[in-house]
Amino acid sequence: MTHTERFTQLAERLAEWQPLWRCLPFQHPRLPWRSRWPRIAEALLALSEPELARLQEDPFTDSPLAGWLPVEDLARLVALPELAGQGESLPEAWREGVGERKWRQVQAFLPRIEVRRDEALVEWCAGKGHLSRALSHHHAMEVTALEWQPALCESGQVLAERQGARVALREQNVMAEDAGRWLNGRTRVAALHACGDLHRRLLELAVEAGSAVTLAPCCYQRTADDRYQPLSRLGRRLVADHGLALSRDDLALAVQETVTAPRGVQRHRQRAGAWRLGFDRLQRQVRGIDAYLPVPSLAYGQMPETFAAFCRWAADRKGIALPGNVDWVRLEAGGWQRQAEVARLEVARHLFRRPLEVWLALDRLVFLEEAGYAVELGTFCARALTPRNLVLRARRRDQP
Repeated sequence: MTHTERFTQLAERLAEWQPLWRCLPFQHPRLPWRSRWPRIAEALLALSEPELARLQEDPFTDSPLAGWLPVEDLARLVALPELAGQGESLPEAWREGVGERKWRQVQAFLPRIEVRRDEALVEWCAGKGHLSRALSHHHAMEVTALEWQPALCESGQVLAERQGARVALREQNVMAEDAGRWLNGRTRVAALHACGDLHRRLLELAVEAGSAVTLAPCCYQRTADDRYQPLSRLGRRLVADHGLALSRDDLALAVQETVTAPRGVQRHRQRAGAWRLGFDRLQRQVRGIDAYLPVPSLAYGQMPETFAAFCRWAADRKGIALPGNVDWVRLEAGGWQRQAEVARLEVARHLFRRPLEVWLALDRLVFLEEAGYAVELGTFCARALTPRNLVLRARRRDQP
């Protein structure tokens, strides 16, 4: 299957089923699509806890939705090879200042960065330059690391000098007009999990300069645009032809899959979700408006101790006066029940999570191909390390 065929078929499937996957179950006590596909909802709501956990981890295998949704077709379209890499495991001595999971990601990503001896190496959105230091050690060459936050540049430079890595941290806003000055036809630019507009900017400037690229994209929803504007000409045509409309919120589906968190974090997330759903029912009753009302997020450890305290906090943030006769026990129990329903109904959306992510990556690939690049798309690590495991590797076809 060619990249173009995969890109086109994914667009067709995403467009056909967008009334289902674009709908957010937590916002709708009665899902808009439920009357159209009642048996899908019935099958999901009947899932046991073990079945739910299995499908949350792998929505394609033995799916109860295969009789209604194109499960096998979607699984085929998102099956990508592991991108070939070169190099051995990195010495632990290079890990100084890097967390365990981030270090394992650097170890997996670095061998996919093919570097020629006459190329200059640039890391895009480098943070403290963890990838840059590993690249410098691995290839015995200087690396320029671009990062806009001065504090990260300073900390990263200290680490590089202490390790003897030839890395130059440069304070650079990659969205600024002068960001392209670091790229040219003999540059290889690498980015591990550059977000949204940041990696889009990288691709646009790389094409202008003719730079080679190794990119693991991330967080497509972090963009200034309310509506997704495909990078590629083919992508724009597919969106128009099939009526595929993607809002900023829709793009978030592509990155919703996360690595299993510690049990304590999982319990916190479940409680936060149940409490939010309980408050949602309360605010609809108090306001007399049957509509979802977004509530600000709270960092781990900042959640109030009780459900009632949480509701008062949320009501205060939204300017809502709560009555004094709320049955908090009953309302909280309703929130937990609603959370169980939402978790099951979300399984239908999960089938389209990886297809959307692959489609967005293919839009970037086709954009590069249209600009004269030879491009590879694959994975650089297992999903257990990071679900954001897609990598694009590209070089101009006219380069020797």
